[in-house]
Amino acid sequence: MLNTFEQFLSDYQIDSTGSVSEAFHYATADGGKRIRPMLLLALLSDYNVDLTKGLSSALAIEFIHSYSLVHDDLPAMDNDDYRRGKLSVHKKYGEDIAILAGDALLTEAFAVLANDQENDAAVNLKLIQYLSKCAGINGMIYGQQLDLEAENHVLDEAAIHEINRYKTSKLLIFAMVAPAIISHHDEDIKVLEDIALKLGLAFQIQDDILDVTKSFEEIGKVGSDESNHKSTLVNLLGLDNATTHVEHLFNDIYSLVKQLNLSSNHVITLINSIEKRQK
Repeated sequence: MLNTFEQFLSDYQIDSTGSVSEAFHYATADGGKRIRPMLLLALLSDYNVDLTKGLSSALAIEFIHSYSLVHDDLPAMDNDDYRRGKLSVHKKYGEDIAILAGDALLTEAFAVLANDQENDAAVNLKLIQYLSKCAGINGMIYGQQLDLEAENHVLDEAAIHEINRYKTSKLLIFAMVAPAIISHHDEDIKVLEDIALKLGLAFQIQDDILDVTKSFEEIGKVGSDESNHKSTLVNLLGLDNATTHVEHLFNDIYSLVKQLNLSSNHVITLINSIEKRQK
């Protein structure tokens, strides 16, 4: 499944050359975890639908995620010099090119869906509408806004969850709901949204735990929340309580997945690997 996606990404051509094109490819190369496209394809497989029907959606969500990281690393945002064990895009190509590369990734994500030939136009339109909702000003962008505004403020648990609900969970929600849209299982959308919401919250707490327990060599980046004076559940609740909170979220996730009528267990296997991740 991962190899299928990586090949699809590698084969995708953009009709452009120059530094922005190079930065575009640099931002999506050497993969990272590919959790969003893998969740999408795993669930599509569990719905017994051919993966070719989901590859464009998987690529679109990876482009959106990559653009968000490129912009998140900028000096005006988190000011991170490294991403995935290599120089962040603005350190490699400059801030101006990084901004344009992020813009290009965002735009290309919707082009991928609009040009998809594997699903009918009504499905493609629904996917585009849902992705814009998850990634836009009432989705991930709102989470980024809350995250920036929270710098130098001590937040309570509810406020931290509110940031993570938008900043991290929203793209995961698209990854989980897209297979239901493609396979016409609209009756599952609410449960899938709940699963993805909890998965995003758990994933972000895991990231915050890794930032304080792992080295740069182990996770490929330097944690910037402390230097940017951002509140996390780790520094609010302590490491042990944050870890317990993650365990409870995953227990809820497994219970919710059981409500779905799936033909196989690819998505459960993937969620289990996310629960056990160390980077």
